[in-house]
Amino acid sequence: MLAVYATTPGGSRGRLHPEAESEFREPFQRDRDRIIHSSGFRRLKHKTQVFVEHEGDYFRTRLTHSIEVAQVARTIAGALGLNGHLTEAVALAHDLGHTPFGHTGEDKLDELMAPFGGFDHNAQALKIVTSLERHYADWDGLNLTWETLEGIAKHNGPVTGDLPYALADYDARHDLELSTHAGAEAQVAALADDIAYNNHDLHDGLRAGLFTMDEIADLPIVGAAIAEVDQRYPGLDAGRRRHEALRRVFGVMVEDVLSTSAQLLKSANPQSVEDIRALDHAVIRFSPALWADLKVIRKFLFTRMYRAPSVVEMRERVTQVVADLFGHFMAHPMGLPDEWCREIEAAADETALARLVSDYIAGMTDRFALQEHKRLGLGG
Repeated sequence: MLAVYATTPGGSRGRLHPEAESEFREPFQRDRDRIIHSSGFRRLKHKTQVFVEHEGDYFRTRLTHSIEVAQVARTIAGALGLNGHLTEAVALAHDLGHTPFGHTGEDKLDELMAPFGGFDHNAQALKIVTSLERHYADWDGLNLTWETLEGIAKHNGPVTGDLPYALADYDARHDLELSTHAGAEAQVAALADDIAYNNHDLHDGLRAGLFTMDEIADLPIVGAAIAEVDQRYPGLDAGRRRHEALRRVFGVMVEDVLSTSAQLLKSANPQSVEDIRALDHAVIRFSPALWADLKVIRKFLFTRMYRAPSVVEMRERVTQVVADLFGHFMAHPMGLPDEWCREIEAAADETALARLVSDYIAGMTDRFALQEHKRLGLGG
């Protein structure tokens, strides 16, 4: 049973390119399946979350992160009476636009692309599913529903001001109403992302030896979880102790989102998904108290994990890899694969060329970027 404010399959605004509906899958199930079968989704297997892909088999990649986000999102959606298929589709697609080497690669590519309109991973995700995936006979992209595209574009909230060029280009052809909030399903996907990375970054940082359980015992939420585990399971081995503590941290975040969001929805009393979009605030949120605690945790992770000497050293290396690849292909565009060369021949100016090169580099996995850098003899 869906809530009155949920997105219903029958209420979908449809697809840019009309097509016959499936007899046994609702539109948002088809969106989810197309995302899973896309090339961009498969490439997430070898794209960084925090650690570069080859640094360890146990660390999260963008693929495992996206699967974890989808699991959390579907759980929350079900508890709030929302459309689980739509929520899952947005969650699985939310990181499709990430470059190799995570935010490090994105930051460098955005800097390199500054003269040509910049780079934004959310806008790039939309470009992938609407243009760069080229497998279907009748259209470019995956031809996803309006609601899934809306969720990809603005799951983090309304998009206003100067729009990333990829987002502006598509919105001009297919209005995604960027100045409003997305439906509650996309909002759930955004909070599920926060829950997943706060939890697994603690886990990965511990496994990497960047900090210890004793050090994170001083953090809000985490300290109470560790104390509870120690009281219930005295003498528990280190691996199980870590897992039991962090699963409790995970539970606290999920329960907080559920209780806070349920109250916000009750207060707003939306009678449709359009009422959700018309609100001046998000309805899927952490409580102010828990959000304050999460900011303390994020500050700790920033200092001890994201700016750890070993991570910074790798960041500097891969930043140079992205810069070298961009410079090489701007100077030698015909060195790109044949299917890209055909597009380069049609490029009208340097901006068009730079955007093609950017699309190519953004689609690389960590592994492939490093291999290409070596093959081309770049960086000395």
